[in-house]
Amino acid sequence: MRKNYLKLFIAAAVISFSSVIHSCSEEEDTTTIAVVGIAQDPANFKGEVSDGQVVTLDATKVYVLNGAVRIKSGGKLVIPAGTRIVATAGIESYIMVEQGGQIYANGTPASPVTFNSSAATAGTWGGVMICGKAPINTGSTATTETGNASYGGTVATDNSGSLTYVRIENAGITFAADKNFNGLSLYGVGSDTKVENIALVNGAEDGIQLYGGTVNLSNIVSINNGDDAFVWTDGWIGTATNIYTKRRTNGAGNTGIKGINNALNADASPRSNPTIKNVTLLGGTSGESQAIRLYSGTYANFENVVLSDWTDGFSLENNSTVAYINGQSKITDVFFDTNVTNKITATATDGSAVTVLPSTYSEKPEAAGAGNKLASPAWAIGWSTLQ
Repeated sequence: MRKNYLKLFIAAAVISFSSVIHSCSEEEDTTTIAVVGIAQDPANFKGEVSDGQVVTLDATKVYVLNGAVRIKSGGKLVIPAGTRIVATAGIESYIMVEQGGQIYANGTPASPVTFNSSAATAGTWGGVMICGKAPINTGSTATTETGNASYGGTVATDNSGSLTYVRIENAGITFAADKNFNGLSLYGVGSDTKVENIALVNGAEDGIQLYGGTVNLSNIVSINNGDDAFVWTDGWIGTATNIYTKRRTNGAGNTGIKGINNALNADASPRSNPTIKNVTLLGGTSGESQAIRLYSGTYANFENVVLSDWTDGFSLENNSTVAYINGQSKITDVFFDTNVTNKITATATDGSAVTVLPSTYSEKPEAAGAGNKLASPAWAIGWSTLQ
């Protein structure tokens, strides 16, 4: 009987030891699989993530972006919290997620994922672009003006991955005449894509621009950018909650928010019609241009808005845009600081002035905007560069 017990004990020990060896082998294989392709040489980070490939970066290393990184359909790029990507190749340096590809850049407040350039100067590299399969109004599909990638389609719930606690700095280099990169460009991105806690800092062009799609956004910081802070066009239908923007101290830049339906066809379908909630837009020191410009047929709904240091608060342009908003209570709970010269203006397609009806907007002196009225919101402190 004792011999039988001994045999059973030895057999169990062998099985247990074999399981440990097998488990270790699997862990080693997983590590090997994770560090593949373009992730193997952090000093020369460029190339493609191909169909079926999952490339995972190492947060302990700095990845030198010496050219374009393109995530092809069926490929996945995983960027852990704390990873730093530094661009060195100017116009050749950008991140492009093509239709069907996915990016998972998930930082934390203490360890955001950061994209920057070695020059640390505005407009010294491309930026981040994501192309989805959600509807746009410039055709069934279209092609990005930088990067030459297709976007748009019929999949409203398309999933291009997840961006959380990501900071993109010094992007927006000029690609060609009248063609520029932005900090973050979302082309036909679908509603199952996660975009939240994103900071666009000191870019040479727009901080963030949406080209159609159905993606929802939250906790967006767009500060010190050379052009518009937040732009949509081409049929974007989604929500944006908690937007904080601030102009450069010298007043350089254009609008805080610019909304467009379609530059060539104001009534193109699907019509841009986002809901924008909890917004703080800070202009320059001398009353700069337009805080929110809505034109070329866009619709929109605004709630809880704080505006300071702008000549015009809301500018409504084009018959369709004016008809949808004027007198319709689409703009509610707004705090206009005393340095906003004109709270709201309206202009018809032919350029003639339109009388703004009293029920167009409502004011709320205690409106908190992005969370802390004119001050930096608590959710943005630290990781976004705001203090």
